[in-house]
Amino acid sequence: MFHGKKIVVVMPAYNAARTLERTYREIPLDIVDEVLVVDDASHDETAKVARELGLPTFVHARNRGYGGNQKTCYTEALRRGADVAVMLHPDYQYTPSLIAAMVGMIVDGPYDVVLGSRILGGRARQGGMPLYKYVSNRFLTMTQNLLSGSKLSEFHTGYRAFAREVLETLPLLENSDDFVFDNQMLAQVMYFGFEIGEISCPTAYFAEASSINFRRSLTYGLGCLQTAWQLFAQRRGLGTYRIFARDGARLDPSISAAAGVAGVEARAGIEPA
Repeated sequence: MFHGKKIVVVMPAYNAARTLERTYREIPLDIVDEVLVVDDASHDETAKVARELGLPTFVHARNRGYGGNQKTCYTEALRRGADVAVMLHPDYQYTPSLIAAMVGMIVDGPYDVVLGSRILGGRARQGGMPLYKYVSNRFLTMTQNLLSGSKLSEFHTGYRAFAREVLETLPLLENSDDFVFDNQMLAQVMYFGFEIGEISCPTAYFAEASSINFRRSLTYGLGCLQTAWQLFAQRRGLGTYRIFARDGARLDPSISAAAGVAGVEARAGIEPA
């Protein structure tokens, strides 16, 4: 608990067997109540490592994509009564030591969402971020800020914390199951009027850290620009998009998002692995 609030860390995992334990060992368990792992049909022993650590582990029977993984993560966090859910990649690219600060900015501070920014502090390149990723990050973020009217240092971090109300309010099931889910979610956060805070986050790039190839990076970048334009257009009555629909499909913790998922718990729609 953190000041009486339940904190759940969710780790969307794919082929993270070599780094998952290292990431988990640095999570501040004095304030984190539960750590959940959702394995998106990995080809390695990610699920085995998670179970050996005693973590509630859910394994997608087929790969659902990064966005699909997060939908399961957040549904399970809500089901377990999370007041704050923190998404932490299990590839050790983001330091778990910032969890307490991020949670505090939501529980004690004015924010509903907190992002761990690789750009604040100016050390992204020192941490090993490839030049092409840095340049594309800065270009996309500049364009997205212009279209959204925001002043974020980056839109593309995978280290995020959310108040329960955010996860219950946003029509997350209208979003893509691919990598652009992250940017669609931020656009929804802005459209629905939630407050976003940022904290400087050092990152590490190394062989085991997850990454996407150039083709998928290009697809992701175009999707980010499309999402930013949709937010711009929706606000000005130039278009209507389901990801901003107030009656859009939301997460429902009473219905398992893990239907067809093999997990450590026997529940409706979930079978023990």
